[in-house]
Amino acid sequence: MVNLAGAFEKEGISAFRFDFAGNGESEGSFQYGNYRREADDLRAIVEHFHKEKCFIAAIVGHSKGGNAVLLYASKYKDVQTVVNISGRFNLERGIEGRLGRDFKEKIKHNGFIDVRNRKGRFEYRVTEESLMDRLTTDTRGSCQSIPNSCRVLTVHGSMDEMVPVEDAMEFAKNVPNHKFQIIEGADHEFTLHQDELSSVVVAFVKAGLGGNYMAMPSQSCKRTSGCIPSRF
Repeated sequence: MVNLAGAFEKEGISAFRFDFAGNGESEGSFQYGNYRREADDLRAIVEHFHKEKCFIAAIVGHSKGGNAVLLYASKYKDVQTVVNISGRFNLERGIEGRLGRDFKEKIKHNGFIDVRNRKGRFEYRVTEESLMDRLTTDTRGSCQSIPNSCRVLTVHGSMDEMVPVEDAMEFAKNVPNHKFQIIEGADHEFTLHQDELSSVVVAFVKAGLGGNYMAMPSQSCKRTSGCIPSRF
């Protein structure tokens, strides 16, 4: 995402990155699931820039962030371009690898599961409530309710071992105005395909803006006291 933000900057498009609540440098406690809350976090960011009279060209999310931007578009319907990078369509998949095959029985019996890293250190607690938040998030319904006026791009690596490329194909089937791009040989993080990823995403966003985006008066997002600081 850092490289992608830099690619946008080179094209004269400001990029603002942030950590969801309970993640990275943001305040709050981390919770498993929380897809809807993260869409609401994104809402707070969008509203901030609307108040600053900024034009929002697109919202872009990677992995779980891809789900957040799609949920946002389905709920608030006020963005024209969405980019979903390696998002997961089937939210029931991928849980066993993190919580174990018998995760449903464990969480019913104990009320929670503590997730530890390979060194045995505690990382976070999964409660039954947070697990159900993930399992009851309706990805298909959300995708189908994104308005046709919203352009959506899904980019996925053909060698993604974390989220199978079949998930990307499901997004293509269910999002009304959708473009689908597979990057051959790329993994979940696009480790060896950063430039190709940036090229595809930036081109899609620019296509939605037309040739006059550099002339948009609100594009610079300026305060009278200077630029809004953003963490790159």
